[in-house]
Amino acid sequence: MGPSFEERPVNEPVHDIARVAVLGAGSWGTAFAKVLGDAGREVRLWARRTEVADAINESRHNPGYLPDVELPITLSATHDPAKALDGADAVVLAVPSQSLRSNLEAWRDLIPDDVTVTSLAKGVELGTLKRMTEVIDDVTGIGADRLAVVSGPNLAAEIAHEEPTATVIACPDHERAVALQTACATGYFRAYTNTDVIGAELGGAGKNVIALAVGVASGMGLGDNSRASLITRGLAEMSRLGMALGASPLTFAGLAGMGDLVATCSSPLSRNRTFGEQIGRGASLAEAERANHGQVAEGVKSCLSICELGGRHGVELPIADAVRRVCHEGMTARQMAKELISRAPKPE
Repeated sequence: MGPSFEERPVNEPVHDIARVAVLGAGSWGTAFAKVLGDAGREVRLWARRTEVADAINESRHNPGYLPDVELPITLSATHDPAKALDGADAVVLAVPSQSLRSNLEAWRDLIPDDVTVTSLAKGVELGTLKRMTEVIDDVTGIGADRLAVVSGPNLAAEIAHEEPTATVIACPDHERAVALQTACATGYFRAYTNTDVIGAELGGAGKNVIALAVGVASGMGLGDNSRASLITRGLAEMSRLGMALGASPLTFAGLAGMGDLVATCSSPLSRNRTFGEQIGRGASLAEAERANHGQVAEGVKSCLSICELGGRHGVELPIADAVRRVCHEGMTARQMAKELISRAPKPE
């Protein structure tokens, strides 16, 4: 008989994780599944398209996402969500934020009892203004203590190529966070635990919007001073909103706040940054989407829900609101820059 809770060694996780279901075979889902596989876990990766699952199993590569990355033998793919979820010790949700609810409605009865459900999505749901863990709980009713978030400076391509990366795993149940931390520990991927789910989720959603603004500035040819100003004041906006919703300000000074923001605003691998650059060069939303291989950056939708969330809680979000008007009300990039720089002076 194994040790009881009281007898268990300090560093041994209470919720041992051997088998993980990762639902979503895009870039980030595939990269995180690779991390779990490299950490010695048995991973079942659900792909929306049968041909993607077949290609992964046959070639050990995901042809549509990260085609040059070899996937570990501990990872198998399937188009059948029931097969992916059967016997899982943990579930990772890696579908886009605005489609999470509809997917979960099909999956909720397949999720095993007592497993930790982890969200990789970064966004706030349109209409309901709910964070991703709130959406998961709303659909499944499994309770906040079983819900976790992975958030940090986690560009999928760099992680898939095993470049050293750190992240935050936030969960109200610290023991579950520790179990996930152990399950994804590799020589190139280091996770820190946190109990501030609100801060981690709002940091992840907010940084996409600020990265759009930074991309617009870059596309206009503005320099490092402008970009640094947007990043810094953008962090202030994210922190204000987070604190109004009950988050810790310390979360925004860490990997899930400043770390994720800097990576997303600085890297050419960031879809939100590169989308914003197209807008800054004068492209329309449709033209920027075409240049982005037909994909809309997450921040284009998130700016709507984040601004509405700020209005509901009386939080001023001038950068996010400017991004919203550029993306949805026809404001030009030059008008955005002029408006932000001409705001009334105030103490920092």
